[in-house]
Amino acid sequence: MAPKFRVSLIAFVVTLTLDILTKYLVNANLTYADRVPVIEGFFYLTHVRNTGAAFGLFRDAPSVIRLTFFIGIAGVAIVIIIQFLRRLAPGDRLSALALGLILGGAVGNLIDRIRLGEVVDFLHFDLWGGYSWPDFNVADSAIVVGVGLLVLELLASEGEERAGVESGEPSG
Repeated sequence: MAPKFRVSLIAFVVTLTLDILTKYLVNANLTYADRVPVIEGFFYLTHVRNTGAAFGLFRDAPSVIRLTFFIGIAGVAIVIIIQFLRRLAPGDRLSALALGLILGGAVGNLIDRIRLGEVVDFLHFDLWGGYSWPDFNVADSAIVVGVGLLVLELLASEGEERAGVESGEPSG
């Protein structure tokens, strides 16, 4: 198995396992709308359900339309991620890690949507000035970290390419 597939598979399995396990623990130990302080005034464990997308978008759409839309989007995203992974260079472990994280997060939230019709969120942060960041979960975190890694790699490769062009080295 190529290193890129091994790294991506490990990231996917770890992400999906942690997501399923943490959501199970939240469902088993917290009642809906609980708010347990971890760091008082800053970080709480909660038990909320998100019928919408990020920041609650589309939460008021009819459930059949909402569920069909989110399952369709997740399915398309999963196919695109797998295609990107197949096209990576065999040793591109960073991009493979990022894609594995994104894939694990997408599948984790998809499982919730299919099973419950909504996503279980449980990480809550109160920020400065009374602002609260919307609740999220391990799957959401993995997706954000994965996308961040891809952006950082893109910026780094762009910088390397520009440095090569400026020094007269051929790019490619």
